[in-house]
Amino acid sequence: MSRRSGFTFIEILISLGLLVILFSSIFLAYSSVVDLVINFGVRSAAAAALNRQVEIIRNLPYQSVGTVGGIPAGILPQNQTINHAGYDFTLHTTVRNIDDPFDGSLGSNPNDTAPADYKLVELEIDCIDCGTFTPLVLTTRVAPKGLENTSNNGALFINVFDASGVPIPEVNIHVVNASVTPSIDLNDQTNVGGVLQLVDIPTSTQSYQVSVGLPGYSTERTYPQGAPGNPNPVKPHATVAQQVVTLLSFSIDKISSLKVKTIGPTCIAYPSKSFSIAGSKLIGTPHVLKYSKASTTDANGLRNIASLEWDTYDLDYNGTEDLVGTIPLAPLIIAPSSSQEFDFILSPPDPNALLVIAADQATGVSIDVATAVLTKSGFSKTQQVSRSTLIQTSWAGNNYNSQDGGLDALGGDVKLLSFGGIYSTSTESWLISKTFDVGSSTASYYTFSWNPASQPTGTTLRFQIASNNDDATWNFIGPDGTMNTYYTTPNVNLSADHLNHRYLRYKVFLSTTDEFVSPTLQDLSIEFNSVCVPPAQTLYTGLASGSYNVNVSAAGYENGSSTVSVSSNWQSVKVLLKKL
Repeated sequence: MSRRSGFTFIEILISLGLLVILFSSIFLAYSSVVDLVINFGVRSAAAAALNRQVEIIRNLPYQSVGTVGGIPAGILPQNQTINHAGYDFTLHTTVRNIDDPFDGSLGSNPNDTAPADYKLVELEIDCIDCGTFTPLVLTTRVAPKGLENTSNNGALFINVFDASGVPIPEVNIHVVNASVTPSIDLNDQTNVGGVLQLVDIPTSTQSYQVSVGLPGYSTERTYPQGAPGNPNPVKPHATVAQQVVTLLSFSIDKISSLKVKTIGPTCIAYPSKSFSIAGSKLIGTPHVLKYSKASTTDANGLRNIASLEWDTYDLDYNGTEDLVGTIPLAPLIIAPSSSQEFDFILSPPDPNALLVIAADQATGVSIDVATAVLTKSGFSKTQQVSRSTLIQTSWAGNNYNSQDGGLDALGGDVKLLSFGGIYSTSTESWLISKTFDVGSSTASYYTFSWNPASQPTGTTLRFQIASNNDDATWNFIGPDGTMNTYYTTPNVNLSADHLNHRYLRYKVFLSTTDEFVSPTLQDLSIEFNSVCVPPAQTLYTGLASGSYNVNVSAAGYENGSSTVSVSSNWQSVKVLLKKL
């Protein structure tokens, strides 16, 4: 018998895999060693370039140790490109006068009349084409050889903190002053305490232009006196007086975003609608706003607004539609580093519309469950806030889903079909409505009403309701939740079986025992609440001009009231309620 030995295919694959892993490890180790050697060479060159720059600075006259356009002024560029040992580097130079507290400080006790005790020089070098290079930083002090002399200059201390009053380090600060010689154009940063101290700087009246900012943060700045549009700024350009410390404070924080929508109570978009948004922060008196803009939603009824700073904003709708309300109530408080949404809820314009808003007197928070009663001589109408209404007033043009053929809706109303003025008394005819979509499955349904409220003797008008979340399954039921009952009296609440259903239809049944008389359906309405129904608000439409009394009541509150003169197509009134 012959026996043959060798490797199986699986053994060969395993061996090849081990070899690949081995050689990959060797290659990675080799690459790491090469990178380490190259990086060591780059860092050595960078360190040598820094040391060379330090030696240049130490050999300069003391008055020349400063940056071009900086404070203190000197001959050193704030930013420059240098080549050393074949590598290109960027070098950033910062020079600051330091008021050492050993001999007192300017403006304190004891007062140091020569506050520029020495200069602090910081050099930061970075490699332009080295992807993994970490910048090197070197700091040194430069002191004058002679004794101090009393200074005729002053100081500018710039404090930067966030919306909570917490100091922010490393904030970029830009200081410009073209009225002094040499001119100043300085870029610097705050220290760990959120302060930039500029010591021994030239005196100047309202000429120091200061702006502060940080990537991802809001910005703040000073403004010139007498400028068009803002002649009286809240924070004018700074003045530096002889031997005086000028203090400037700025508040910045992370920016936020806002999504604005123009939609209807059933979440249907109203495209290309104009609105305005204005903050409350002032940059000038008596009323020059820091932020105030007009905008328009897009074809989907949306507008995303980025880079908003924290503030309280008023948003106003500028279109021709009636404003049913807003979600949430205006004004809108935007916190730092937040993403928020604001919805204008709109409806087709109806002459003399009045929006009633219910809010807590002490906090301004919306009261979502309240009853509003609008009255004047010969008129009274009660509506609940936080509700909208599905309405149908005409069935002409086949404005329904289906019917059994025994009804006439050509004139807009629904009634039995007449045959030479005679109505059938042997059958009950029916009509199924079109689908109503309230925009969300988180829906509640309330009062079901129709007109005429009463029908002629011998006639019957009754309803059943079907609802679902698939827009396909239609099981018509009555007030007890079964198909055996009907809604026969208007102004009743719908069955709880329809809670949290997005889609709804009704089925109306008409019959008569008098061949000469038909029941009639002229209009129909169903109150509902869903995600696009504005809370704490209700809109009255089709009002006659005149003076109205508005009374609002809510559980746990004293009744609130207001008087309003309805004289325009749309207006609003906020009624404040005091807690019991």
